[in-house]
Amino acid sequence: MEELHCRTPVSILGHYSRSRLTCPLCSFTTKARYDTRPVSSTWHHLDLGRWQLEIQANLRRIDCPVHRIRVEGVPYARTSSHFTKDFEDLVGWLATTMDKSSLCRLVRIDWDSVGRIIERVMATGLDQRRLDNLFVAGVDEVSWRKGHSYITLVSNHATSKFIWGKEGKDSATLDCFFDELGKERSAEITAISMDMGPAYEKSAKKEHHAINAIICYDPFHVVQLATTALDKVRREIWQEMHKLKDQDTARKFKGARWALLKNPGDLNDDQATTLRKLKRQGGTLWRAYKLKEALREVFTGDLTQEEVSELLDRFCSMAQRSRLKPFVKVGQTIRKRKAGILAAVRLGINNATHEGLNRRVRLIINRAYGFHSANAALGLIMLTLGPIEHVLPHERYQIPDP
Repeated sequence: MEELHCRTPVSILGHYSRSRLTCPLCSFTTKARYDTRPVSSTWHHLDLGRWQLEIQANLRRIDCPVHRIRVEGVPYARTSSHFTKDFEDLVGWLATTMDKSSLCRLVRIDWDSVGRIIERVMATGLDQRRLDNLFVAGVDEVSWRKGHSYITLVSNHATSKFIWGKEGKDSATLDCFFDELGKERSAEITAISMDMGPAYEKSAKKEHHAINAIICYDPFHVVQLATTALDKVRREIWQEMHKLKDQDTARKFKGARWALLKNPGDLNDDQATTLRKLKRQGGTLWRAYKLKEALREVFTGDLTQEEVSELLDRFCSMAQRSRLKPFVKVGQTIRKRKAGILAAVRLGINNATHEGLNRRVRLIINRAYGFHSANAALGLIMLTLGPIEHVLPHERYQIPDP
């Protein structure tokens, strides 16, 4: 028998003859049609073995009182999509479990199309009740590509899921969350954990927002302030050494970065050796390192609020006396935000859950490299870590046992 080769898609052509026409953007239905499209509409369906399967239908147009002239909606495809729901739901699930190259090879579409599919699946698949019963929330931003491109993500501490996201990281971005949440549900929030930037706090304290919530500054971000200050001191010293004739010393010093920034228990043998050498040399860099470790130790033990308050005051005094500008600034910031830091300790609320999600987000962002819109990256994040139940085509159309 002659072997068959499929170089073009196999199409199924039909006439869509539903009695009532539906607007694709709202719930409006009517029996009256405006006209019939002169060309067929086509949707990419699930592959049939090695053949690509397409569905074609002659659709009508309706006159919606809100959205005016529109092509009627169909139950087997989402609005403005050239793929069927079955195909998109499968791609959405595969995107959460497969890498870019494997996915594109399997479903035979490009990565940009995958991004647009993910956006549509997210828009219709997320749990519509995800913003209900929100009492303790976490807010943080994540970079989705180079060039200061950020996405703000809101998580529910009770469910350990992301429940909302939007491109941007300013107060106006978080305002959109509270607008969607509404006045009543916003007032039910009792605590919000966040970093110490002013933008999110400004939004949370606005009228009709989280006016009853206690602002909790995550201890992770407090320690991160000291880590950033230490790296600034290191860079300043390296820049001074770089100007000297002995460039070998400067290069060795530059390689000491991770020995200083990582926690002592996480160092490998080479980094531990480098740290011991820096300790023997002493000087400004070692003083900065001891300040960073002193602040980290404040939050590593099971200390009471009063003990943490006393240790923070002691750290701020040491930072002020150090005359290291980055650490002087850290001390001033901690004094200003001390109430929120102690609230996090008292209530046992922090962004540990959110930061754990963020680590997974970074892996997802690496997998989403190549998306040209923040909504596509956000869609992949929400499909993977949000409140969504993936229903595959064979699960949706299960035939009951006789």
